[in-house]
Amino acid sequence: MQSLWMIVASLLFASMGVCVKLVAESHSAVEIVFYRSFLALLPMLALARLRGVSLHTPHWRWQLGRSAFGFAAVVTYFSAIGLLPLATAVTLNYTSAIFLAGYLALAGLRMTSGIVAALLLGLSGVALLLKPTLHAEQLLGGLLGLLSGALAAMAYFSVRELGARGEPETRTVFYFTLLSSLAAGLWLLFSERHAVDMRSGALLLGVAAFATAAQLAMTRAYATERTLTAAALAYSTVVFASLFGIILWNETHDGWSWLAITLIVVSGLAATRRPVAR
Repeated sequence: MQSLWMIVASLLFASMGVCVKLVAESHSAVEIVFYRSFLALLPMLALARLRGVSLHTPHWRWQLGRSAFGFAAVVTYFSAIGLLPLATAVTLNYTSAIFLAGYLALAGLRMTSGIVAALLLGLSGVALLLKPTLHAEQLLGGLLGLLSGALAAMAYFSVRELGARGEPETRTVFYFTLLSSLAAGLWLLFSERHAVDMRSGALLLGVAAFATAAQLAMTRAYATERTLTAAALAYSTVVFASLFGIILWNETHDGWSWLAITLIVVSGLAATRRPVAR
C-alpha cells in the first residue's frame, strides 16, 4: 500500500511542477513557496481537526528539522525550475535518492547490493530520459538543483524518523506548511513582491493544492521501514512529467526515451522486492 501512496505523490508532484514552471514567469521562487504554504495552511488545520489529530508533538526536534530542510529544499528546487529547463531541474532534484542512501548508511543501515543497484538503475533511467546538459549560464541553476536533492534527502530522512516515532502524517505536513509560511513570509518582507492576477492566482492555487496532497501521500509512503523503496518509486514523477509534456506541449519521445521510462519502472519494482538490511 505504501508503494501506491508514493505513486500518487509522484503524480501530484509532477502536476505541481507544471504549475511552478508556468507561474515562475511572473513570480519569484520565495513568493511561490509562500503562496504554496500559506494557501494550504487552513485546509491542513481543518484536516487535522477533522481527523482528530492533535497538533501537540513530543518530537519538536524532528519536526523543526523536517520543516527547515523541507523549506530550503523547496526554495532551491523552485529556483532551479525557474533557471533551468523543467526536465533538468527534476533530474537534479531526484539525486535525493542517492543522498538518502548515504544518510541511511551513516545512520547504521546496511544497504543491500540489490537496493543500491535498483537506485542506480533508476538514476540512469532519469538521465537517459531527460538528457540533462548544463551550460555555463545554467551553472547556478544546476548547483541549486543539486542542492535541492541533498536537502530533500535530509527532509525525507526526518520524515522517516517521525513515522518511526508514530507521528501522524497530517501533523507533520501541518508543521511543514506552518513553518514554511512563516519563513517565506519573513523573507518576503525584505524582497520584491509581484501582484497576483487571475492567471497567476489560479496557478499558485494549483501549486498549493497539488503540493499539499502530494506531501500527505509522500509522508505516508516514507513513514515505513522501507524508505528506499519509496525513494525508488519516487522516480515515477519523471514518467508522469514526460506524459504531461506529451499531452500539454506535444512533446515527443524517441526509442531511447521509452527505454529510459522502462528502466525507471523496473528500478522501482526491483526495489520493492529487496529490503534494506540492518
